[in-house]
Amino acid sequence: MVRLLILPAIVLPLVAASLPTARPEEVGLSSERLQRIHEMVMRHVEARDISGAVTMVARRGRVVHFEAHGLMDIEAKKPMTKDALFRLASSSKPITAAAILMLMEEGKLKLTDPVAKYIPEFKNSKVALESVRGAVPMSDQASGNGDRYYLAPANHEITIIDLLTHTSGLATGGIANADFQSLLKSRMPTDTLAGFIPRLGTLPLDFQPGTQWRYSGLAGFDTLGRIVEIASGLTFDQFLRQRLFEPLAMNNSWFNIPEKDAARVANIYRKTPNGLEKGAQLAIGTAAYFSGAGGLTCTAEDYLQFAQMLANGGQLNGKRILSPWTVDTMLSNNVGDLFNGQIGRPLKGVGFGLGGEVVVSAVDARIRKPDGSYGWDGAYGTYWWANRKEQMVVVMFVQTPGRSLQYDFDNAVSQAVIE
Repeated sequence: MVRLLILPAIVLPLVAASLPTARPEEVGLSSERLQRIHEMVMRHVEARDISGAVTMVARRGRVVHFEAHGLMDIEAKKPMTKDALFRLASSSKPITAAAILMLMEEGKLKLTDPVAKYIPEFKNSKVALESVRGAVPMSDQASGNGDRYYLAPANHEITIIDLLTHTSGLATGGIANADFQSLLKSRMPTDTLAGFIPRLGTLPLDFQPGTQWRYSGLAGFDTLGRIVEIASGLTFDQFLRQRLFEPLAMNNSWFNIPEKDAARVANIYRKTPNGLEKGAQLAIGTAAYFSGAGGLTCTAEDYLQFAQMLANGGQLNGKRILSPWTVDTMLSNNVGDLFNGQIGRPLKGVGFGLGGEVVVSAVDARIRKPDGSYGWDGAYGTYWWANRKEQMVVVMFVQTPGRSLQYDFDNAVSQAVIE
């Protein structure tokens, strides 16, 4: 059993790369009550739920809370630092969604465009339907899987917005999952998006597009990354660097971490009956494969810049990334009731925007953040949300997943709001 040394938060001046700071009371929060965030995080550290965290809160464009808590490396007893780097996993997806929307605004694509317009291998998609007694499997079309499913034509070609909202049926862990897993195993370390994504076009869909919400954890947003490359003429890595990260002063955001910064990466831990144990990183991307589904690494402070841009209606520090109308579309529920009850979410009160979850009714959902909040967490524990109406942005980066911690963080933030 790993024994965890409990250290206090690293108390450093409240500074942020681009955003000004303020006393909490100047923007309607309580200094005294914000201290409960640290107390809450340390309870989870002491309970061996997590090793440490970095937390940030901003309102009306000014940072009022920025703290590092606990450890980033248990074995070395290394304190968490504010500039620690975190594997984003699926918190990469909203960034990919923003890239797509930037190209939409430039007229280089439409959200209703079929994916096949950019990647012809996706044309004439088929849907896998479970083989039942008495049915005649279309084995010649099912790649030898007639014993598991037969194929029917899709009711429409999957579109960009189907991918953005996880309503495409592409590689969602359904009836054709074995085919997807086999394809993943065939991916080589030298594969790029250009080389691999067209092969996804051969996969049967798990359901008729637009009829269900099912999480396409890897394939959907990696496909969007390839569409960004085709529409922009840049590699996905270059596009994000030039068009998003540099304008937003996100100078610590990468697919491939520079060697000089490797020591700043917080260790990934998983909770076990014997305490926290160092976990392995999932093979999401490679040096050549820029995964828009989960391949980015950045600091909490960098992600705050991105989230604040959304809360500001698409601009930060005089740099316009998206129009307010586009941001409103991104942060609105695009799927009706399809998201309610999915992957551990509440049975009502939530929806899904473009790349992230939306709170439709916090009262119905029984959650502690305001209506209209948008965000998306990652498999290693990164968590954040932005709210345009309340002009609030919050970030909590850890490297151990846990929903109870997220609820406690939202509660600690919410109780600190005094106007």
